[in-house]
Amino acid sequence: MPNTSGSSKSTGTSPIWSHFKSKLLLKYTISYVLIFLIPLIVVTLLVYESAVKNLRIEIEQSNVNQLNQVKTTIDERMAELLDIASKISYDQKLTPYMVHHSLYSADAVRTLSQYKANSSILEDLFLYYHNDSVIYAPAGMTNINVVFERMYKYERWTKEQMLKDLNELKRPVMRPAEIVNVYSHSDPMLTYLVPIKPNDQYPYGIVVYLMKESKLTGVMDSILSDFAGGSFIFDQNGETLTVNNHGTSLPAEDVAVLPSLEPGIHSLTLNHDKYSVVVVKSEYNGWTYVTTMPSYQFFSRVAHIKELVFMIFCVTAITGILAAMLLAKRQYHPIKDLLEFAQLKPGSSHELQHRNEWEWIKQTIHDYSARIDMQQPYVRNQCLLLLLKYGQPNDADVERMIQGTGLMLPPGRGFYFSVILAWDDGVEGERNWQEQQHLQEMLSEFELSELDTHVYGLEFSPNEQFALIISVAASSDEEAQERILPIIEAIKVLIVDHLRNIPYMGVGTLYDDLSNLNQSFIEASAALEYRMVGSNGRVTYFEQIAELNVPSAESYWIPRKTILKIEQGLKQGNALVTQQMITSVIEELKIESLSVSLLRCICFDLLNSLLRTASELGMNEVFTDLSSLTSFESLEELDSRLGALTTRICQQVERNAENEQHSLLDDIVAYVDQQYADYTLSLEHVALRFSISTSYLSRCFKEKTGLNFSQYIWQCRMNEVTRLLVKSSAPLKEIIEKVGYLDAPNFIRKFKKETGYTPGQYRKLYTGEQVDGDD
Repeated sequence: MPNTSGSSKSTGTSPIWSHFKSKLLLKYTISYVLIFLIPLIVVTLLVYESAVKNLRIEIEQSNVNQLNQVKTTIDERMAELLDIASKISYDQKLTPYMVHHSLYSADAVRTLSQYKANSSILEDLFLYYHNDSVIYAPAGMTNINVVFERMYKYERWTKEQMLKDLNELKRPVMRPAEIVNVYSHSDPMLTYLVPIKPNDQYPYGIVVYLMKESKLTGVMDSILSDFAGGSFIFDQNGETLTVNNHGTSLPAEDVAVLPSLEPGIHSLTLNHDKYSVVVVKSEYNGWTYVTTMPSYQFFSRVAHIKELVFMIFCVTAITGILAAMLLAKRQYHPIKDLLEFAQLKPGSSHELQHRNEWEWIKQTIHDYSARIDMQQPYVRNQCLLLLLKYGQPNDADVERMIQGTGLMLPPGRGFYFSVILAWDDGVEGERNWQEQQHLQEMLSEFELSELDTHVYGLEFSPNEQFALIISVAASSDEEAQERILPIIEAIKVLIVDHLRNIPYMGVGTLYDDLSNLNQSFIEASAALEYRMVGSNGRVTYFEQIAELNVPSAESYWIPRKTILKIEQGLKQGNALVTQQMITSVIEELKIESLSVSLLRCICFDLLNSLLRTASELGMNEVFTDLSSLTSFESLEELDSRLGALTTRICQQVERNAENEQHSLLDDIVAYVDQQYADYTLSLEHVALRFSISTSYLSRCFKEKTGLNFSQYIWQCRMNEVTRLLVKSSAPLKEIIEKVGYLDAPNFIRKFKKETGYTPGQYRKLYTGEQVDGDD
């Protein structure tokens, strides 16, 4: 693919510039023409001084423009670092739990390496959690004293101040450049400290960025070309961050005056010499950018000005208009770049002629903000899924999200249970994707006000099963129990009124603590699996199946509902719940006074439950070691062996689920790669073909490829078009139709925005390069 920098060739003859369709550009041009016309009149009266003044204004204005460009560039770099810190704070692989976990810490280090690679100005990147003794970097986990006393030893930043900053900072801080000893050499470096989460009143960690001072001064040097003097960057408190001198350095007392100057151009006496000082202040972070230029530079450029007075008088009018147009275009160029970026937004249908450029850009930013809001349902689903599988997580951020949804009720007033909905395989395929979307919207969240109940729903599997989390506000357990049947009936009526197909419903037990919701979810899964033995139509209650086939003997035996929950916990791959149930059974056996024979029978019944589940999962290797499982001499030994077996079974369940998902997604991506040229191909089409829901496919497809479905199709088509443009001589319209794109003009516009060339220009350019290469 060609570099988009090629687009500059075509922007020189932009219709906007040629025909002044932009009112903003016209205002810029008129403003600069006036700026040049006024000096034209003055030059006849004060020839020499006016000429010097005009030239000085031009040079200083150029410095303002360049310094603004420096400000914009560095602001973008700082924004990238804040964005990286924000992403780190929300990255599931970089939570305190994950980085401290022995199995996932290596993955966290690799993730930090990827974030470091996203910025070109970073020398190193560290992640630190408050009051921790270690710090995490792309190179690995290291003791904090090793990092800042051996690897990076600061000249002024003491260990005490460093630890205080790392643990107490609540807003981003850039430390001034100072000498840092890096192993065997020293470099002036900047240190940027960003608490995570950014803008959070109570951060729990901090991201430390290390940058060589030369990275920022290099940006300034590359933009401030042919510059003699000094350039400075001051933070919002007026403290010097970087200094870059081209010539004589200024005394400290003169430098201290610079950050207090207002933005603009100033004439000052510094170090006993006249200087032109240009000041620009960033609205993004409050930093002040300053350049100081000796005034003698202006006078050296007008040595022959007297000889050119008459010529200047004659040509100034023409030169002024041309210069005004050039300067206006230069001033307008950053706005035009933003405008072109805004026009790259997919699905944009706004017309530039009907709005000002700033309004266009504002609308585009608003649209991107709305797109971010669309991601909130995915976060909500993830939060609810955590509740179902692991109970209430011990995480302050997740707890705040739960409280924000209204799911968490006051202690003693809140009761919770789970319901799982599933449809017959034979009927489910007849439901179209519009019904699926309607189902998701209808069940995502609703309230049964007459029952003082709130229901939250989410899709949690590719075969379109739904889980409902039901929150009941009641003063006692008996009152909440009495409401379960009316609640289920109300849900059935709601579904029947809106959908053609009635689902099966598995209902878990009621709990008074949200942390036990995973227990209810396991029970609902077991109830759904045993729905054929239920006695209430399409609704099966866990308590109902738990009472089936109860032993008639008066002697102690493991309750059936406990066995069901253990088996269902294994099938769900939930080792935590299963191990808790096994341990509770073992503890209960220790209390009961049972004969040795009966005790061993009960123990073998518990073991058989695990072996039966392992057999269903195809884990035949478990039976080769059967003797070691049956040769236990104490309940503690049995508990240990069953715990190890539980872990093996749950790990196998997770592997089976991952393999099935990977295999399915591989088949889907292969199908899309083969059928992308079909103009009827859509997300709904693929979802129906592979019998999965559109929301599940959309979410998993992006996790698999890094692109959403429409972006991936567009990329496949673009790759094929560029290949055919270079490798074949077929007409453009035929090529576009061949890849499944029917709107040729729209395709050409998108192609030019992405590559900088029209398809014809692209073919001519790259076909020519190929021929030259062959020669």
